[in-house]
Amino acid sequence: MGQRIFSILGATTLFSALVCSTPIQASCELERPVRLAGMSWLSNQVTVAIQRQILEQGYGCQTEEVIGGTLPMIMATIRGDVDVMNEIWPNSVAKAWGKAVSAGKVEPLGSIYSGGVEGWYVPAYLTSAQPTLTNAASLQRHAALFADPEAPGKGRFYNCPVGWSCEIVNDNLLKALQLNAHYNAFSTGSGAALEAAVVSAYKRKQPILFYYWGPSPLLGQYDFTRLAMPAYNAQAHQCNLSSDCEQPEASDFPVTDIINGANSEFVAKAPQLSQFFRQFNIPTEQFNQVLGWAAEQKAEPSEVAANFIKTRRDLWQQWVPKAVAERLDDHN
Repeated sequence: MGQRIFSILGATTLFSALVCSTPIQASCELERPVRLAGMSWLSNQVTVAIQRQILEQGYGCQTEEVIGGTLPMIMATIRGDVDVMNEIWPNSVAKAWGKAVSAGKVEPLGSIYSGGVEGWYVPAYLTSAQPTLTNAASLQRHAALFADPEAPGKGRFYNCPVGWSCEIVNDNLLKALQLNAHYNAFSTGSGAALEAAVVSAYKRKQPILFYYWGPSPLLGQYDFTRLAMPAYNAQAHQCNLSSDCEQPEASDFPVTDIINGANSEFVAKAPQLSQFFRQFNIPTEQFNQVLGWAAEQKAEPSEVAANFIKTRRDLWQQWVPKAVAERLDDHN
């Protein structure tokens, strides 16, 4: 009898120990997968991968990534085919996004990075050798340094990819700064081709003048100098966005508020998950470093996300409740 009581007590103690040592499982607010919009560029792919791992490991949710272009994904978010869309640049899609917000179909959930950056860049080794190359206006004196082999007598400015709004802005800035007589706006055709041209010149220590944006792997991997522009002027920049701008004015690019956006019904049904997306924010310079590491390691977005969660607890613990953070720690 005593032996039997001991066995029962031992089993009870063992059961209690197992219960105490087993992590409490999370219960997702949604009974279906959380659907996130996926884009073709690395920063978005890494961001989505980080969010998916946090949602799955910390909140106990299933997730899906819906792939598409910017405008189709905005429409999918409006319809509710997508719950959350990352990296919305409101300045670039102001009409479509603003109309959807006004109609109550979507909601902005806060800045995803601490400001998106655009500008004209040259390698840092070039500004060290050319002390007078400090701002965009000084480019008039340096056209020969950036000689365009296809346009004798002119320098080459590597414009942004075809079809992007920045292509028009850069064309207008060249006119406003009276550089169009000195430089040829050259298009590589795509973002990948532009990056390849910049990296090739950088590795050979050659001069190159180009437009670029951040966060991006390129700005995190190499050392570039952003050329100073005249102060940002909202009215001038608005005109510069149009190919019909009659009097372009020199104006810096705005520091863009890159946001998370969500379908309004999702926000209503999943307030805790929505709060996570509101809190999600990575300082741009730090995200450049994350993307630079991804490029150097040739890592898949899921690998970058796993490394981020293991090494950047100082950031992600600010986005989630304590219980979610503990579950993430248990997984990693």
